[in-house]
Amino acid sequence: MTGYYDALLVLIPVALVGVSAVLAAIGAANTTAVTLGGVVAAGLVAHGLFVNEPSSTDAAPDSSYEPAD
Repeated sequence: MTGYYDALLVLIPVALVGVSAVLAAIGAANTTAVTLGGVVAAGLVAHGLFVNEPSSTDAAPDSSYEPAD
């Protein structure tokens, strides 16, 4: 079963290439098209890291931990 992060890993290069290709096809300069495609891809990475942050649900707290004080 594909999860959110599997889809995100597919969408990052698709966004970079897709947005760049669409913008280049409608007449934007190549540097502008690739830059905006990179911004969209970076936005997807930022969303995956900061908005929908990865977490480990199976990690049990360490019961042998004792505070220093």
